[in-house]
Amino acid sequence: MSQEILGLLMLPSLVLAIFLGFPTAFTLMGLGVIFGYIGNGNMVFYLLVQRTYSTMSNEVLISIPLFIFMGYIIERAGILDDLFKSIQLAMGPIRGSLAITTLITSTIFATATGIIGAAVTLMGLLALPAMLRANYDVKLSTGIIAAGGTLGILIPPSILLILYGATAGASVPKLYAAAFIPGLLLSFSYLAYILIRVNLNPKLAPPLPEHERNRPLAEIFLMLLKSFVPIVALIMSVLGAILFGVATPTEAAAVGAVGGLVLAAINRRLTLQGLKESVFLTMRSSAMVCWLFVGSAIFSAVFGLLGGDKLIEQFVVGLNLPPTLFLILVLFIIFLLGWPLEWTEIIVIFVPIFLPLLEQFSIDPLLFGILVALNLQTAFLSPPVAMSAFYLKGVAPKHISINQIFAGMYPYMALQIAVMFLVLLFPDLVYFLPNLIFQQ
Repeated sequence: MSQEILGLLMLPSLVLAIFLGFPTAFTLMGLGVIFGYIGNGNMVFYLLVQRTYSTMSNEVLISIPLFIFMGYIIERAGILDDLFKSIQLAMGPIRGSLAITTLITSTIFATATGIIGAAVTLMGLLALPAMLRANYDVKLSTGIIAAGGTLGILIPPSILLILYGATAGASVPKLYAAAFIPGLLLSFSYLAYILIRVNLNPKLAPPLPEHERNRPLAEIFLMLLKSFVPIVALIMSVLGAILFGVATPTEAAAVGAVGGLVLAAINRRLTLQGLKESVFLTMRSSAMVCWLFVGSAIFSAVFGLLGGDKLIEQFVVGLNLPPTLFLILVLFIIFLLGWPLEWTEIIVIFVPIFLPLLEQFSIDPLLFGILVALNLQTAFLSPPVAMSAFYLKGVAPKHISINQIFAGMYPYMALQIAVMFLVLLFPDLVYFLPNLIFQQ
């Protein structure tokens, strides 16, 4: 058996092992060592040490646990509770105010953490009971929570974009700048959809009763000032430091983590229990991501050493596809992979297979990264394995079925696909800010 065929056999072996329930990170390392030993003998052990060390010395990855910690401490400190209540009161007279408040809070939380499960779960606990009490339509209520919670995949400081940057060798600050306009465009498209729906059918989202929003304007303004300004100032300072080159992503993430602790302390919500939970959850999430990265580095190195990537490259190039069609094909494959796999696994395992082909088709890795992020958001909302729906179902009242949540998510999935095609048609949506900030 040739080494190239041996390399190709690694892919179905990996898929089979994942479906059988083996831990992904250790499956990657195990298959890399087994196939590498069969193909190249003891050389694979030198490769194992080299790849593990190079991954451990990647400074960009240090920012991941810091950003995750910032998100968890903000969540545990109840800072978003105050933010949600103040925006709710400010939006009270507007039809669909609770849905709009949920979207705004989700967008702000997306800029504080890229943890989808945490965002959907928190908003499910925070916003869903309020909307149900106000007699909001179940599909409208669950749809905006599930969709809004996925915004953290794209909107900086996205953990996905940090991993993609480390995998593709792309600049994280440029990826962050490139993601801003598509991310905000997606959020505004959700807002437009909500406003259109609730005005066409007012029964879907009745306005808040007068007694619930009967607060003096000065009190509402003070609540907004105390809840909105500090967290937005923290987020903007962190992102601004990255985008304008004042600090590296790791340094900015450290400032964000300390800033989250300071905000929690100022709000008198910094408890020892909350701190312990945040540290534990950060360690668990970071360990998963970093072990996946190590496993992927070993797997992809052996895959390339055996020549499997060359066979795939020759096959795809031989199809003579135009660049746009190739890009659509790759995005469709990634979309399908998003059903059984987490986005971390897709980014560190399968995206590296496609990266060498980008040069062949003259596709910019920056544009590709933003399209992949948008695409994975769509996969999070796409049945049968829409992870966002299952996160929400876990905290929703028992009378809300998973099919109701699915039905509520469909319009937002369509909007995500529409924004993805807009980015394909108008790449300047991605390039405008990087070109402006970095003067390319």
